[in-house]
Order: sequence, then C-alpha cells, then structure tokens
Amino acid sequence: MNKLCTAAFAITVAATTLASPSLYAADYKAEYRLSTVLGTAFTWGKAGERWAELIKQKTDGRINVKQYPGTSLVGGDQTREFSAIRQGVIDLAVGSSINWSPQVKQLNLFSLPFLVPDAKGLDALIKGEVGKDLFAILDKQGVVPLAYGENGFREISNSKQPITSPADLKGMKIRIVGSPIFIDSFTALGANPTQMSWADAQPALATKAVDGQENPLSVFSIAKLHTLGQNHLTLWGYMADPLIFVVSKQVWKTWSEADRKAVREAAEQAAAENLVAARKGITPGDDDLLKSIEKNGVTITRLTPEQRKAFQDATRPVFDKWTATIGKELVKKAETAIANTK
Repeated sequence: MNKLCTAAFAITVAATTLASPSLYAADYKAEYRLSTVLGTAFTWGKAGERWAELIKQKTDGRINVKQYPGTSLVGGDQTREFSAIRQGVIDLAVGSSINWSPQVKQLNLFSLPFLVPDAKGLDALIKGEVGKDLFAILDKQGVVPLAYGENGFREISNSKQPITSPADLKGMKIRIVGSPIFIDSFTALGANPTQMSWADAQPALATKAVDGQENPLSVFSIAKLHTLGQNHLTLWGYMADPLIFVVSKQVWKTWSEADRKAVREAAEQAAAENLVAARKGITPGDDDLLKSIEKNGVTITRLTPEQRKAFQDATRPVFDKWTATIGKELVKKAETAIANTK
C-alpha cells in the first residue's frame, strides 16, 4: 500500500511539474494593455507592435498583448500615462522620457536644451551608466524598465519663415507637449509655447492657430506636416527623445521567471530594431528621408555651429535651472559620457 501511495505521489508531482506553464498561464490575464502615443504608421507605434508580437512568440502564446495607440487608455493625455501604469490602468508601455518627466524629474535630463549633440552622445547615455541609473530610479517608481529605444531628435518647423536665430522665434506660437522644461526653453527663446496633445496639434497647425511645432523628422514626414503649412524646417537637434519599454511592477510579479526573461528579451530585440528605424534616412550617408521632405516643398535649414551656439547660449539659464532639479551629479555624469565620445 505504501509503495502504491509513493508511486501515485510521484506521478502527481511529475504531472504538476509538466503542467506548470499552463498553471502559470491560467493565472495570467487573457490580454494585457500596452500604451503608446503614436500608432503603427510611426516608428514609435511600430516598436510597440513589434514588442507585442515578440512577447507572444517568446512566451508560446501565454502572454497576449494588445496595443492602445494615441494614449487612448488615458484619454489622449500623454503626461498621465506614467501615473496610469503605476495605478494598474496600463500593463505595459513604450513611453517617452518627455511625457514621463513630470512624474520622474530625472528624465528631464534628456530634455536639457542642447545637452545631447548627436546619436553617439545619446548612445553614450542610454547604453552606459546614466541609462542604468535612470532604470534604477524608474524601478523605484513602480515600473520595471527593460530597454531603451528612440523617437528621435526633435527638430522645429513653422509656417512663417526659416529659423536661424532666436530672434526668428520671437512671438511665434509653437505647439509643445505638456512638460514644464519645454515651456521654459521656448519662453527663453522668445517664442509663445502652446501646450496641446498631438491629436489637437494637427488641426491647430492646419488652421494656423499655432505657427509651428517640434518633433522628430520621422513624425514630420509620416504625419505629412507639409500639408498643414509647415514649409520651413530647421535642423537644430536641441534634444533627444529616447523611448523606454516598461512593464507595470504589479503585472511583472504575476509572471513566471521564464516569461519575465522572454518579455525582457522581446523588449531588447524590439528596442534594437527601433533604434535602427528611428535613424534611417537622416544621416549624411543615408539622407533619403530628408530628401523626401524637401521634395514636398519644405525648405530645410541646417544650422552652422555658430548659429546653434546662439540657441544654446539663449537657453543656458534653463539648462542651469533644470540641472538643479534633475540632480547635478547625474547631469555631470551625462556631460562626461558625451564628452568621451568626441
């Protein structure tokens, strides 16, 4: 009798072990909600779509993710996205450092005017110690950060005239996202910063309720901003906008170790692909995107180093003010990392 009991017990343990992936899956949600600001026509939205696709593949269908573009889970308010992740309204997100900076002040690092000069400088931050420091900060805020992608360097366009100096911005209404550092930067340049969501920005540009906007070149091209009167585009690269792949910590805790590993690997792969896509067509050796924008009748102004420095000097008080908010040690570490790329 004892032998029979022992054998039955062994069979039960073996069956349970073999069934463990299914047991985990039984506790999982049927569908997880992933938030992005832009849809899949844009490299940002495509990154979210790709992450969801890879998660399903790598977890053998145990984790199914549905993407919600337009930050529709928070009524289109980009700056509420991070709070919604912490509250459990959003399960996963591919978010912008800009949109999350009101809740995580250190993310304003990337919005410091003219801190990051180029892609090498950005890589030095997101792939180095600064990137690790920011992930540690985010982890304490109730999310699990997994990888960095990129939305691109933000360039400025308008319907009135070429912008080559701060004087050209005087009194100009420029649409910005709802981040205080943006208000400070454009006010310092003499512009009239106007906060609105991207959904509201497009009709505002079409009716000339606002004169201009600032966004990565991929957004300018895909959104066909030349059709909204944005015929003057200045390449000034005043800030870089990394994307961050995160999972709600509440959700993360419910997944098995194997599935956490799979989701992390999926994020890293999707982010790597996104970095390539975000930089396509805008470099000296590969400028197809810039050429296509020019073919639509847009005048592209490329600033000289001296012209760029005039903008940098004008916004230096903003840089200094926000350095104190972000943390002097973190900013210094970022400046050193960037300097080492030159």
